[in-house]
Amino acid sequence: MEVNTIQTRIFREGENLADFIVAHIPKLKNGSVLAVTSKIVALAEGRVVTLKNQKEKERLIRAESEWQLKVLPEWWLTVRDGTVVVNAGLDDSNANGKTILLPKDSFKSAEELRKKLKKKYKLKKLGVVITDSRTSALREGVTGVALGYAGFKGVKDYRGDKDIFGRALKVTQTNIADSLATAATVVMGEGNERQPLTVIENAPVEFREKINRKELKIALKYDMYRALFARNK
Repeated sequence: MEVNTIQTRIFREGENLADFIVAHIPKLKNGSVLAVTSKIVALAEGRVVTLKNQKEKERLIRAESEWQLKVLPEWWLTVRDGTVVVNAGLDDSNANGKTILLPKDSFKSAEELRKKLKKKYKLKKLGVVITDSRTSALREGVTGVALGYAGFKGVKDYRGDKDIFGRALKVTQTNIADSLATAATVVMGEGNERQPLTVIENAPVEFREKINRKELKIALKYDMYRALFARNK
């Protein structure tokens, strides 16, 4: 698998995202997966606000998430669209004094972008994954997460297969979408790199036109971490 990031100029609020991508990536190979940071997707969609104070920010955090737990004076642990994120994904970094929200519907955004790019590049197989960075419990640093994706199956299911000693696997599945997002996040960077696009080639993915956007989600009653979410809002 080859992972190559693309350095670009600064993306401006309200720009056409597909045109921006084509301007910086003249060619894409058939069977590529394009990772796009959620920040420029949100900018393209106008998901940008100016907050006056912390109270406004907290109200927006509540409005942008389904579950919240305040853990520090300015930090909330939240759940948005089945993903655990800090502060509902609100981000002040690289925002020029404003606050950038997450895309409204990242799966829809990924599919719309994929359709446009397939047409522009004349491709039969193309995957798109919209990435963000996230923290993990008891671990320093951030890794990647796929907020939405299109064009490939997000989970590889090993249940029913056998391990190297012939033992049947009962629960093992690989989260392909988040794994690709993490690979992209490593090379994109988190500072002033200006590398919001990553082209992934020869990825071990199963391309498909329609995906199940719920395939990565686990109902809380079946989640091994459910006790951590028992506290009310």
